[in-house]
Amino acid sequence: MQEVFRFLEMDLTSFEVIATWLVLAVALVGLLYALFLRRQILAEDKGTEKMIEVWEAIRQGANAYLTRQLRTILPFIVLLTIALFLSVYVVPPTEFSLEVFAGYSEQTIRLIVGIGRAVAFVMGAGFSLTVGQLGMRMAVEGNVRVASAARTSFKDALRIAYRTGTITGMLTDGLGLLGGTLIFMLFGKAAPDALLGFGFGGTLIALFMRVGGGIYTKAADVGADLVGKVEHDMPEDDPRNAAVIADLVGDNVGDCAGMAADIFESYEVTIVSGLILGVTLTLITGHNEYILYPLLVRGIGVVASIVGTYLVKGQSDDSGNAMQAIFRGFLTSAAISVVLFGIIALFYMDTVPGGWWRPFLSTAVGVGLAIVIDRLTDYFTGTHYRPVKEIRDSTSGGPATTILSGLASGYESAVWSVVVIAATIVAAILIYTNIPVAQFTSDRFSPEFIQFTFVLYGIAMTGIGMLTLTGNNVAMDSFGPISDNANGIGEMAGLEPKARQIMADLDSVGNTTKAITKGIAIGSAVIAAVSLFGSFITDVSLVNPEALASGIRVSQPLVFVGMLLGGALPWMFSSLAIRAVSRAAGQMVDEVRRQFRIPGILEGTRKPDYARAVTISTIAAQRDLINLAILAVVTPIAVGLLLQVEALGGFQAGIIVSGMLLAVFMSNTGGAWDNGKKLIEDEERNVEANTGKGSERHKAAVVGDTVGDPLKDTAGPALNPMIKVVNLVSLIIAPIVVRYNERGIGVIIVTILLIALLGWAIGRSKREAEPLAVVTTPQNT
Repeated sequence: MQEVFRFLEMDLTSFEVIATWLVLAVALVGLLYALFLRRQILAEDKGTEKMIEVWEAIRQGANAYLTRQLRTILPFIVLLTIALFLSVYVVPPTEFSLEVFAGYSEQTIRLIVGIGRAVAFVMGAGFSLTVGQLGMRMAVEGNVRVASAARTSFKDALRIAYRTGTITGMLTDGLGLLGGTLIFMLFGKAAPDALLGFGFGGTLIALFMRVGGGIYTKAADVGADLVGKVEHDMPEDDPRNAAVIADLVGDNVGDCAGMAADIFESYEVTIVSGLILGVTLTLITGHNEYILYPLLVRGIGVVASIVGTYLVKGQSDDSGNAMQAIFRGFLTSAAISVVLFGIIALFYMDTVPGGWWRPFLSTAVGVGLAIVIDRLTDYFTGTHYRPVKEIRDSTSGGPATTILSGLASGYESAVWSVVVIAATIVAAILIYTNIPVAQFTSDRFSPEFIQFTFVLYGIAMTGIGMLTLTGNNVAMDSFGPISDNANGIGEMAGLEPKARQIMADLDSVGNTTKAITKGIAIGSAVIAAVSLFGSFITDVSLVNPEALASGIRVSQPLVFVGMLLGGALPWMFSSLAIRAVSRAAGQMVDEVRRQFRIPGILEGTRKPDYARAVTISTIAAQRDLINLAILAVVTPIAVGLLLQVEALGGFQAGIIVSGMLLAVFMSNTGGAWDNGKKLIEDEERNVEANTGKGSERHKAAVVGDTVGDPLKDTAGPALNPMIKVVNLVSLIIAPIVVRYNERGIGVIIVTILLIALLGWAIGRSKREAEPLAVVTTPQNT
């Protein structure tokens, strides 16, 4: 048994061994809960024949997209798996691995660690794919059932929508905890070597799914809105609009598959950084508690999410209480988590240096951070608050004033989000101030390094605490597209006004919950990136204590250059992502206009060719996946080899600061424009008063929403995994950069090739797409 589970060789107490097995069991319970909810949802009624017909078109489009995306990214995954396996032959394994696998030859240890890192990478990528694909497929199963339930009951529609989203949430919780725990059990103190692969696999897949899903959904959405709403004054999901099905499919691939994979990789990365720093503190202090506490916290989070999500249900058929019900479940999970954190810390962490209250407060601050970001995002994007109402009022001046108002609100929201994150990091610093580090000081570990590691551990635990409620967060996010799809199915199937109103109310709440979870995803990305940044510094110091002995000095010109390049990368990444949406949306606009010219389409006597619009979005979504992935993966390698390790640290700092500000701005600006449009659509239509759907104010709001769509659903959210991909690649490449710090001819040649590859990827992304040939079919003749 000890040969299989290395954690048993760590001199653990019987409680720690049992607790580790219990955490593994809790992960499996989370997955079983997802299976239980799946059976509940599939047992619900799917409604009328017309509803099923619309739903089947959405299902087929979603499945076709996922299949094509998988074929696109698999070769890239195979290539990186081989690269990660070979990486241990460039630099020696960490001393943790040498200690754990003592008795084996160094060659054998390299082989074990290389296989472990590669397998963990495949596991992380596979789990991320599973969360995104299964979660999205369940969202598609749930949307028609929500529409069916809305014909009779608001409570049932809310319950089905939220519990369908909870399935994705529990897959995220269960698989994330399962992967991290298994790697710890198999590798023990050597887990950091394998965990890097696990985190990188999940993060890379999240980048693919976020970018691909974002391009797909916004190409369809922008095309449908500009031609249908603005040019022809059509409702949101008018069945005469050829882009409608592609738009509904896009809601799932963007906000279900994409967001689920995004939060899953944040979940992975925070546990990776927490365990890496925990192993470092174990080496410094001799206390295993620093490794096990993050796993115990995550186990508590799964249990709390199960309880909180199951309690979400409407108190009555009054559709005004949906947001209260969802937030009540969120607060219930938060309260359970904090209480159990305190109990575990009091009885398990009471002997660690500095006292049990420090790790407890760190995780509790993380839960508080999630709640504060929740409320802050709700304020800037919710329909009941001043920013969105100001955008609604500004539509009287036309599209220009609408866009200006949204920009002002988005800029301000980014500032307050930074203030909240900064306050959280300061809290982590204060919590771990005055740790008695003198007793652990040695020739190898200075007091400054030990104190610094404790603070980083506190920040990592804040991130773990923040994502404790991942089950709730993902459920809230998936609730949005499920409700949106249900509303679309209801409109296309011609359901009665009462049912349509219930679905419209759920859709409005879903817009806010999507914006909230985007805010939490961005906040968690920054906390995770800061933790990884800290892991980068500690790992470099362990490989070569002199490499960053003076810290990362911005006053050094090369470091400042690295920081400038890091700050610029999110802007280039966003530019290429938005360019992809604009290019695809242009094709979609042309296609919808072409089909409207076909006799019978506008009159409603001929069915549009929905499949062709789906094909346009699908091809556009795949076209730039590899290009943007190359930008995120290759840039830090080139910077590290060219400018060396300290400048690579500056590069990471630049990307964290710039990426967070840009991501929050884009996400909240787009969300505010969207809900400003919703407020006008809820007004009574009056041509003279310029109110309601079809009015000039509504058209201005649609333009604002259209501009905001690629910001909030493509570029903004895609920055989350991009930031963490860069940080993980930097963490993996750092030992190589430290070891090969002389710029020999081989390093120069490799750097030139990498820069050429970046130029090729950027040029390929800017190239115009070839138009699809028009195929004569019975539908478009």
